[in-house]
Amino acid sequence: METLGFLIDGFGVALAPENIMFAVIGAFVGTLIGALPGLGPANGVAILIPLAFSLALPADTAMILLTSVYAGAMYGGRISSILLNIPGDEPAMMTCLDGYPMAQKGKAAEALAISALASFGGGLLGTIGLILLAPVLAKFALSFGPAEYFALFMMAFATLGGITGKNPIKTLVAAILGLMISTVGMDMSTGIQRYTFGILKLFEGIDFILAIVGLFAITELLLFVEHHLDGLREQIKVGKLKLKFKEIVALIPTTLRGGTLGFIAGVLPGAGASLGSFIAYTLEKQVVGKKGDFGNGDPRGIAAPEAGNNGASSGALVPMLTLGVPGSGTTAVLLAMLISLNVTPGPLMFTQNADIVWGVIAALLIGNFVLLVMNIPMIGIFVRLLSIPTHYLLPIVTMIAFVGIYSISHSTFDLKFMVVFGIAGYIFRKLEVPIVPIILGLLLGPEVEKNLSHALVISDGSWAVLWGSPLAIGLWTMSISGLMLPYLIGPLLRKRFQKAKPEAVEPDND
Repeated sequence: METLGFLIDGFGVALAPENIMFAVIGAFVGTLIGALPGLGPANGVAILIPLAFSLALPADTAMILLTSVYAGAMYGGRISSILLNIPGDEPAMMTCLDGYPMAQKGKAAEALAISALASFGGGLLGTIGLILLAPVLAKFALSFGPAEYFALFMMAFATLGGITGKNPIKTLVAAILGLMISTVGMDMSTGIQRYTFGILKLFEGIDFILAIVGLFAITELLLFVEHHLDGLREQIKVGKLKLKFKEIVALIPTTLRGGTLGFIAGVLPGAGASLGSFIAYTLEKQVVGKKGDFGNGDPRGIAAPEAGNNGASSGALVPMLTLGVPGSGTTAVLLAMLISLNVTPGPLMFTQNADIVWGVIAALLIGNFVLLVMNIPMIGIFVRLLSIPTHYLLPIVTMIAFVGIYSISHSTFDLKFMVVFGIAGYIFRKLEVPIVPIILGLLLGPEVEKNLSHALVISDGSWAVLWGSPLAIGLWTMSISGLMLPYLIGPLLRKRFQKAKPEAVEPDND
């Protein structure tokens, strides 16, 4: 009953006219961003963070806007997967397997409608899971001490870093680089300057908003210049929608299975939507067996991964809100936004900032219905977006990033720093060094240092305190497992995906 009362209060926040307006705008813009191949939700949220600051939005409104962009981008990723055979982002890869063949058969409208309905079902299941699980996990997290939080942050590095990087050495280097960047500035406990080189602007440290916009948005723009200036490939015509009601009903079990599996995958720090969509597709293929026509345009091959990745997007918010640990690359960007708004993510957030937490959760529920209503009748607008030459879109996105960052600090130094991060991110991407561990190190570095020092002070310098409780031992065990499993299972998953349909997607530039 307590949760229901908080949720009702959340609807009071989410249904405020200003918040509804920004939720609809966020859902629409997010769908547009998701439809553009290669951008994805993390880049979409990063691009709009400066806009949220420049508009001086309240914390609850800003988070509702960005989470709506997040949800919309997860929806939009399927459009280019189905029509162009190019995934809008990594979680939409599995949709290519049956979405594009179905479109080639003249059923593009049906494929898009099925994906929208499955996305709605998966997102709704994930949000319900978030409502039920998040308060319980937040209460449990109140028992964490400095040693347990340090072990938890190490688990975040092990799992999120492991999933996002193919090479463990490069992933480790990226995480260490992020931690190093987080130490720039003045040490609050000793007053000693660290890595400032006498530059006054660096005394307060490096603003992670600059790093995020540079590493995500500017880097993506540079990659667009390199790969997409010649325009996108010819798309398939959508045609009229001829989906029958009984066909929709037949997909309900698939959506339920996919959404549930996706939510579970999203809750695990680092697993996220990519794993959720893959597991949902694989299980559905095994459940259906020889009765299915997977890989040749089976509707269940669209519904399962779409429900999975949208369920995972809500699940990834659970560890971010309750523990202050991002469950995915996009929630790492959202975590940065919370911190920059002077809101401390974690278990106390559910009491100290309940209006923001429950307002965002209620907005997700509303947003799922908005996205469903928006995606089916407005699909023609999103489809036409794919035919716009990239050289028209690039100046708009660049302007948003630069004007937004400048409006925060009115400093040309920050613009230069953002460009430096963008160039560095471009080099990292070319070298296949993952970006997310850098962001994770930058965000969590101060908390890692603070909790480690507190634990050592409490134990009078004994390092044994870091594994001195059953909870800490459990977290360290999960860290080791999370670090090893991706490198044991990841190659197998990629081989199975390529074997299923090697021509389904273009090489991923992540």
